[in-house]
Amino acid sequence: MRELKLDVSEEPIPLGVLSTLQPRTLNEPLLPNLKDFEVKETPADLIPFVPLFLSHKTTRIEIRFATVPPPATVASMIINFPKLCPYMQKICLHPLPDDATIVRAASEMLLTCNLDTLRYLFVDSALTKEATQVAHQLHNLSGLWLYFLEPTPLPVISLPDLTELDVEYYHDHDWLQAFHRARLSKLKEVTFHARCDQVGNFLEAFEIALASSASTLSEFGFYTWHSWNPNYHSLLSFKQLVELIIQFSCGGSCSSSLDDETITTLTQAMPKLETLQLGNTPCRTPNNVTIQGLIALAHHCPCLLKLCIHFQTESSAAALTDEVTPVISPGESHLSRNDCMLATLEVGRIPLSQQSRLPVFLTLLRIFPRLLLIEYANREWKWVADTARLSGKINSLVHRSGKTPSSALVSYSDAPIVSGLDAGNPPNGGQG
Repeated sequence: MRELKLDVSEEPIPLGVLSTLQPRTLNEPLLPNLKDFEVKETPADLIPFVPLFLSHKTTRIEIRFATVPPPATVASMIINFPKLCPYMQKICLHPLPDDATIVRAASEMLLTCNLDTLRYLFVDSALTKEATQVAHQLHNLSGLWLYFLEPTPLPVISLPDLTELDVEYYHDHDWLQAFHRARLSKLKEVTFHARCDQVGNFLEAFEIALASSASTLSEFGFYTWHSWNPNYHSLLSFKQLVELIIQFSCGGSCSSSLDDETITTLTQAMPKLETLQLGNTPCRTPNNVTIQGLIALAHHCPCLLKLCIHFQTESSAAALTDEVTPVISPGESHLSRNDCMLATLEVGRIPLSQQSRLPVFLTLLRIFPRLLLIEYANREWKWVADTARLSGKINSLVHRSGKTPSSALVSYSDAPIVSGLDAGNPPNGGQG
C-alpha cells in the first residue's frame, strides 16, 4: 500500500485491533511501503497508534485532529516523526494546543528532520528562536505555515522556492518587515489569519513587503473576526489574482465601504478573478455597490465563478431592467451575456422586498446568465434562489441542445415557468 487516507468521523478505526497489532510492529512497520498518510478528524485516543502506519518510505504526513489534542500525547508523536520518516517531504498538523510542550516538540522535529527533503511545513504552532531561524532559511521549501504568537525580531526571509505561505498572527503586523528584502519570485498563494484586535493598514504594509511577488501571486486570503475598513487599492498591483478573499466582521455596524468605483477599479486590475469575496456574509446594512457595479464586475472579470460582496437592490429595483437592457442589448454593447461565467452568488442578509424579486431576478440573470446557486440567509431571497436554480438547469439544457443563449433567456424569463416552484428547503440549508 502506497497511500492511506482516513476520515475517522465516517470510518472509525477499531482501537482494539490496533492494540493487538502494536506489539507485532516494534521491529517492522505495519505498512512498510506507505508513502502518503492522511487522517481527518483524528480523535485523541488514535494518536498513540499513528506510528504503526509510518515507515522510512513515508514522505507525506497530514493529520487533522477532531479537537485540540492533549499536549503531552501529541508532542511525543511529533518528536518521533524524523526517526520514523527520515525522508519526510510534507508535514501538516492542525489544530495543535497553544502549549510550550508543543512549541518544543515542533521545533525539535524541524531541527532533526532531513532539511534536504522537506518541502512543506504546515504545523499549527509557534517555534523556538533557533527553529524559526531555520524555517526562514529553507531554500527547498515550497509551502510554509508561520505562527507568530508574540512580537519578536525575525530573521530576513530567504525562501526562493516558496509557492504557498500561511501566516497566523496574534499581535501587530511588524513581522512583515522580515519579507522586505525577500525574493519570493515563485510565490502563488498567501493566506493571513489575524487574531489581534487591530488590523489597521495591513494591506498597505503587505503591498510593500511582498512587492516582488506581484507578478506571480494568484491567491490572496485575509481573515479577521473584527470590523475592518481595508484599503483595497493597495492590491491593484497584484494583477494575476485568481482568488481574492478578504473576510471581516460586520458586527453591530457594517464596516464595508465598497462602492461602484472601488469594484470597477479592482476588477479592471484583476481580469483573471474566479473567486471574489470582500467582507463576510453580506448583511442588511445599505451599501454603495449598485447594479452598475455588478455590470462592471461582470464585464471586467469574465472568468468569475463565485462572488460574495455587499450590494444594494431596493433603491434601484424599479429601474433595474431599464438600466441593464441598453448595456447588454446586441449590437450596442461590448458586454455579452456570455462574458461572465458566474455560477454562485452569496447574498446573505441583503434586504429584498417582495415587489423587487422579479426585477432583481431578471437583472441578475441578464448580468450573470449562468447563475445557478444563490446562497442566502434572508428568506426574502428564497424565490429568487429557487428560480435561478431552475433557470440555470434550463439554460444548461438549451446550451447542450445547440440553441443560442438569447433563446434561452426568452424561455427562463417567462413568469409562468416560476409560478409553480416547490417551496422546499433553500440551498445550503438557508445559510449564507
